[in-house]
Amino acid sequence: MRKSNKVIITCAVTGSVHTPTMSEHLPITPDQIAEQSVAAAEAGASILHLHARDPRDGRPTPDPAVFMEFLPRIRQASDAVINITTGGGLTMSLDDRLAAPRLAKPELCSLNMGSMNFAVFGAVDHIKEWKYDWERDYLAGTHDYVSSNTFSQIERIASELYGDHGTRFEFECYDMGHLYNLAYIVEKGLVKPPFFIQFIFGVLGGIGPDPDHLVHMRATADKLFGDDYYMSVLGVGRHQTKLVTMSALQGGNVRVGLEDSLYLKRGAYARSNAEQVSKIRHILEELSLEIATPAEARAMLDLKGGDMVGF
Repeated sequence: MRKSNKVIITCAVTGSVHTPTMSEHLPITPDQIAEQSVAAAEAGASILHLHARDPRDGRPTPDPAVFMEFLPRIRQASDAVINITTGGGLTMSLDDRLAAPRLAKPELCSLNMGSMNFAVFGAVDHIKEWKYDWERDYLAGTHDYVSSNTFSQIERIASELYGDHGTRFEFECYDMGHLYNLAYIVEKGLVKPPFFIQFIFGVLGGIGPDPDHLVHMRATADKLFGDDYYMSVLGVGRHQTKLVTMSALQGGNVRVGLEDSLYLKRGAYARSNAEQVSKIRHILEELSLEIATPAEARAMLDLKGGDMVGF
């Protein structure tokens, strides 16, 4: 693993899994996404990971026009690296998922490294009244859902975005085999180091949130990629703080945000993404770790620069 004396904080601002009923603080409209993104950057996030939502009812949307309502505003108000999803939302086609990245040509995109059972249907049992009609069926449908990221799809995303536009990736690895999938496309020459690998713990269908799993994934990534990668970690829900702190203590980077957890601490909702960024920044600084600026994150990850994007 490549180490730095600076820790990159990524903030995943809204995602496509949590629904409006789950938290009144989840940003939905372009205005809300822009405002919370800029505030998260001001709090210390050097990378902003972004999805879009239909402002009428909060459902995930791949519509590039919606992305373009907030991407330029964030870029004008912040120097943060903007990272656009290629995972999109449940049930979106690959062309849907690529529509905004193709237009925006961002410095960074997420890239899920394998197909998997991505299950969030358990949330249905805890909610009695829904704000919007689409929410319950959307979540319940994951009982019989496979998130598709085949080798063909991964190769196409890498070829189009990295090959054609110089966009690099946050490689999202939800299980051990995903690291080997990444090693395969590296061997094919579809992507070049340094690799920014996000270890993801706690999604039902992926690897569990045990600290031992983080140690094992890091050891495997070290074997496969040596000094050619930076580790980052996200933990879902209540596992967020302990796992991202563990990553930092091992020389890695961290990801927080309302996409990954709606809470600030046990029993207390986060009122904004900036609250979560401020919390992890405080923890890191108490551990005598330094926070990477956007310019430092760009240098670490060898990004093309904010002046080379399409928005």
